[in-house]
Amino acid sequence: MANLYHFRWQALDSAGLLQNGESLISTPDALLHQLADRGMMAVSWKRGKCWRARDWKWQQKSNLIQQLATLLKAGLPLAESLALLAEGHPDIGWRTLLRGLQQRVLAGVPFSQALRDWPQIFPPLFPALMQVGELTGQLDECCRQLAQQQTGQQLLRQKVVKALRYPLFIMLVAIAVSAGMLLFVLPEFVSVYASFDAPLPALTAGVMALSALLQAVALPLLLTCGAVAILVQQFYRRSPGWQRQCQLWLLRLPLLAPLWRGSQLTQIYDILQLTQRAGLTLLQSLQAVEVTLAARLWREAIGELQQHIAAGAPLHQALLQHQLFTPLCAQLIKVGEEVGALDVMLSRLAEWHRQNTLSRAESLAAALEPMMMVVIGGIVGTLVIAMYLPVFGLGDAIR
Repeated sequence: MANLYHFRWQALDSAGLLQNGESLISTPDALLHQLADRGMMAVSWKRGKCWRARDWKWQQKSNLIQQLATLLKAGLPLAESLALLAEGHPDIGWRTLLRGLQQRVLAGVPFSQALRDWPQIFPPLFPALMQVGELTGQLDECCRQLAQQQTGQQLLRQKVVKALRYPLFIMLVAIAVSAGMLLFVLPEFVSVYASFDAPLPALTAGVMALSALLQAVALPLLLTCGAVAILVQQFYRRSPGWQRQCQLWLLRLPLLAPLWRGSQLTQIYDILQLTQRAGLTLLQSLQAVEVTLAARLWREAIGELQQHIAAGAPLHQALLQHQLFTPLCAQLIKVGEEVGALDVMLSRLAEWHRQNTLSRAESLAAALEPMMMVVIGGIVGTLVIAMYLPVFGLGDAIR
């Protein structure tokens, strides 16, 4: 997706008056087209700060939608609500964006269509739900539900990432401590050991050999690992087959697979129940799910579900065709389809997977903490013993 830039411009309107303004847009050509559509001729412009897609934080989007829901619930018109949000926002990018949305709304463009003008910022789920709110006259309720869904999904993701990040951090600390002792501490003992004029214990000799090897290959090894990591990352991005295979491997890992599967299923059922409750068709709901998933394996599974639904199969039968979805999911959804309460069953599935994933994340962190401490203690303890073991035999060496 193209980056967005903050432009300050001057232009002549249809009456020949000089107007000043700001726009958040990708290129100067797009700015000229935008001004021309408004009946203005650009005189000068200046490009300012650049915003990438990752600069638009999910918390800011969630807060924006929640505040918009509050203002709409209080009875304010949409354009006035956007103007109030723009005036009170501390970030110049969001101020310019909100003013741009306000101008589009005042020009008669539906709010959902205005959101589609900035795909770098708003994922397709946002305009899809806003369109439902416009059709049903419940834009404030759609905004509220969307904000809740986004907040809940991001909190779950943070919990899972935190549970996985902790053991990785501990292992990196263990590797850093070990490398530091082997590269900088142990060489200081070499001259002392040499003055003993006595054979070194096997453990110490082995650690010294490892230290010498590490000093010889540390820099080339580090550069090689960095280069390999960059190449693998680039190859992963450009190879759909490799992405799919890596994600299949991830589903076979005993500790990580349940967390990843649970977080993906929570996101899928969350969006499905939200869009079903808002009034979208099942195919539209699955399309909204597909564009919000980052993992290719899950996107392809949702795409296959759409094909089954378009062919006339019910959702529970479509789910049974894919190993990514558990039989329990298909059974509950079958009940929901039979009694006409599909959104209720989807909501229960989302909540069950959310609670189960959170419980697994907390259990994993609690179980790995003592294990990681034992590993670090064992590594550091072994190195310390190897360094000081010859000192313990110093008396025998002197005699």
